[in-house]
Amino acid sequence: MAPKPMFSAHFTPTTFLYFLFFFALSSPVWGLNLNITEILSHYPDLSIFTALFTSTGISADLDRRTSLTILAVPNSQLRPCATASPTILADVLRCHVLLQYFTWSDLRRTPPAGAVVTNLFQTTGRAPTNLGSLNITFDPTSGVVSLHPLNNTTVSANVLSLLKTVPYNLSIFTVDSLLAPHGFDLMASEAAPPSPPLNITRALIDGHNFNVAAAMLTASGVVEEFEADEGGAGITLFVPTDEAFANLPPTVQLQALPAEKKSLVLKFHVLHSYYPLGSLESIVNPVQPTLATEDNGAGSFTLNISRVNGSVAINTGIVQAVVTQTVIDENPVAIFGVSRVLLPREIFGKDVDVNLGSGSGPFVEAKPPEVGVAPPEEGYAGPNSHLGEISGGLRWRGGGALPSRGSIQSQNLPKLMSDLGVGAELANNLVP
Repeated sequence: MAPKPMFSAHFTPTTFLYFLFFFALSSPVWGLNLNITEILSHYPDLSIFTALFTSTGISADLDRRTSLTILAVPNSQLRPCATASPTILADVLRCHVLLQYFTWSDLRRTPPAGAVVTNLFQTTGRAPTNLGSLNITFDPTSGVVSLHPLNNTTVSANVLSLLKTVPYNLSIFTVDSLLAPHGFDLMASEAAPPSPPLNITRALIDGHNFNVAAAMLTASGVVEEFEADEGGAGITLFVPTDEAFANLPPTVQLQALPAEKKSLVLKFHVLHSYYPLGSLESIVNPVQPTLATEDNGAGSFTLNISRVNGSVAINTGIVQAVVTQTVIDENPVAIFGVSRVLLPREIFGKDVDVNLGSGSGPFVEAKPPEVGVAPPEEGYAGPNSHLGEISGGLRWRGGGALPSRGSIQSQNLPKLMSDLGVGAELANNLVP
């Protein structure tokens, strides 16, 4: 007897069509490829808004998004901002893209206490706490729908009209004012000469606990690349303390790496955006690319940033460090001290032995971070703002207890730098 087919004749065309219909309903809609710029171009009074939407790259950000509400701003409200910083203006415009589809009826059903809705600015990772949200209110007496940033009740905008709706995917309303969260200075012009870039090496030396990192950055030459990247979105550096380098286990031989891989390890400690501490504590996307990612492709050399026990934790997959102090936090540069050297899996593998001498395993608890006062601009010779000794079992690779901070700087630091492949002359010059 011949075997029966797996699918019998009961699988009729009607059943097949029903299956396709069900699949279509249950599958996500990845985007309708709506040309929002083309839609807005039909309204002359929105020409500035439309041009900015394109030039800032916001329209491209929306290509694969659905369920959006756009709050378009007339030319009369945008002309005074013509000299504003493009970076700031772009983030303000992102606040006018709500990540939820609203109809007129939806807005008029807003409860008396108001409703909070997330906007596109929140997705950048630069919006601390609720900065990337707007509050919607409805006055049933006047019939007016208003919106304002959660941290700036002095600024509000009223909804004027509905221009366009694509059911369940896109609504475009006009509003009578620009919605700028507190702290966004739209009158700041970029016509003024830019301030000179921060001398990262000098800032680390003045921090008194980052001599090894300063020497390695200088010896590798990547510090010049970091300083060149301070423009635009800025940079964020996670710099291991001298104790972190002293605590590297024997299995991690930084000095044995070729120059190219040493540079990758250093770039692995840098994000190509400015993140103050508050943004790191509430970061939306925990997986962050680094400068090393840009050299090796998306998905590689990434850091996982989260909040653990009240501190900002940075996980590489084989090492978890915590932010121990703020060295510099002055837009567009943030420099944070971290308790461990961040070792990328792509270079050191997944099974590298990174345990501390105390046997606490690869994930180490540390004291909550101490945020120091940023040093003055001239010389960055600010106060010595750092935690006390990170003690309790830290060991040199050669055995024995970790020396005191002063001892590291004055006696053993040149030897440590030499062990890590940094020239003795450079090490002696950097030790304060």
